[in-house]
Amino acid sequence: MGGLFHHQRNPRRCYVICGIARSGSNLLSDALRDTGRAGRPNQFFLSSSIAQFRAAHGFAAEVSFADYVLGIVRKTATSNEVFGFKLMAWYLEDFLARLRQTGAFAGPDDSDLVMLERAFPRLQFIEITRREKLLQAISKARAFQTGVWKVEPGRMESEQPRFDRALIARCLDDAVEEERIWSEFFVRIEREPFRVTYEELCQNYSAVINEVVNFLQIKLPRRIRIGPPKTIRQSDAISDEWVRRYRAGESVA
Repeated sequence: MGGLFHHQRNPRRCYVICGIARSGSNLLSDALRDTGRAGRPNQFFLSSSIAQFRAAHGFAAEVSFADYVLGIVRKTATSNEVFGFKLMAWYLEDFLARLRQTGAFAGPDDSDLVMLERAFPRLQFIEITRREKLLQAISKARAFQTGVWKVEPGRMESEQPRFDRALIARCLDDAVEEERIWSEFFVRIEREPFRVTYEELCQNYSAVINEVVNFLQIKLPRRIRIGPPKTIRQSDAISDEWVRRYRAGESVA
């Protein structure tokens, strides 16, 4: 089962950030990565990004998915042997299917939880959601139009977003559906995640990150200070205007 990396030690603990689009998962991932003690969480198992991560971390093209999983855990864990990764609801089932198809982590009768814990020792779950679903949908609609999914200093929208009620409505449906996917998953595996909301993270950034670190049982050196966040909140006058127009029943610009 160990393949190419069987001789290496397992990390002391693993965690997964369970997110949906525009829920603040980048904000949370960046903060944990910046501690230098909480892994380097990223979407290592998003199908369209695996080739990029393989190249970045020196994997040969012929390395199997099972050995890629084992290898990325060890190559990106921090020195205290903590590994973190991020999964989005829309590709959760695809990831679970790919993991099972390797035959390396589960037999035909093993549950998803057993499989995940074999692939990622002592796995813990962190779910991040957003209370304001309409603002979440508007943020996603803007990202679709502009191509900017992570707002950072110096990064500008390439196109001016325009109000589109139908697009916002679809994004709102997506948010509700993806939250349902995670809810049903946690029921299925009989685990309760540590829950974070985008609103709490924005309002009490340092305190929430410290709560997550404590949940993961990671001890930070005294010299490490949390914050400020690198990611910029997208909500602005445009978002406020779109909220008003959506609630007023307007259709398009």
